Amino acid sequence: MVKQSITVGHLYPKQMNVYGDIGNVIALRYRLEARDIGCNYIKIESLKQLNSTPVDIVIGGGGQDSNQEFVQHDLKTHGDILRAQCRDGLVCLMVCGMYQLFGRTFITNTGEKISGLGILDIETSANDERLIGNITVNSPWGKLVGFENHSGRTILGPDVTALGSVTKGAGNNGTDKTEGAVFNNIFGTYMHGPLLAKNTEIADELITRALTRKYSIVAALEQLDDTLEALAVEVAAKRPR
Repeated sequence: MVKQSITVGHLYPKQMNVYGDIGNVIALRYRLEARDIGCNYIKIESLKQLNSTPVDIVIGGGGQDSNQEFVQHDLKTHGDILRAQCRDGLVCLMVCGMYQLFGRTFITNTGEKISGLGILDIETSANDERLIGNITVNSPWGKLVGFENHSGRTILGPDVTALGSVTKGAGNNGTDKTEGAVFNNIFGTYMHGPLLAKNTEIADELITRALTRKYSIVAALEQLDDTLEALAVEVAAKRPR
């Protein structure tokens, strides 16, 4: 039997990694290799690489506004490649800045309208006040914890569902208690931490979807000892906002 393996592509690792979201890649690698599933790591510096380099999970993070000019140009130039793969079921986790750019539009503080990839049915507008602090969310994958730091106010359209409901913190916009968005195999969120290191059910959901898509078999993942991760969730959930 051929050993299973998953290729994790890290989208714009230089420009969109200011909040330590590389930890999501590290968490996936750990959970794959602990189950004797191979993990290949690929840096995706431009979307055009996806034409020649197959990936199973794509991870994107947050970045400073000054780093996003290159990213926006690449998305505009090569975005059709990623859109096509997402329609075909590519598994994605987009955090903060990349979550916003997966949406339809982002309106800056100055009123400039930036077109996103349009993969997620979301609209985001910048605000002068940042939403910063610990966040706790109830979701279909259990209680999620993280840290948010964003000025965007994201509104969900009818074609996406929220990742979860905020019990502490701001979430998408600070008003409707939603956090993140899910559409097909695409997950978007404002939660740093990094998200997957503590929230193991989300990590395993991404892995399961990627394995199912690649190998056309639905199999239960081997259970790992997540005692420390569960304790981390409980400790983080008790922290003040």
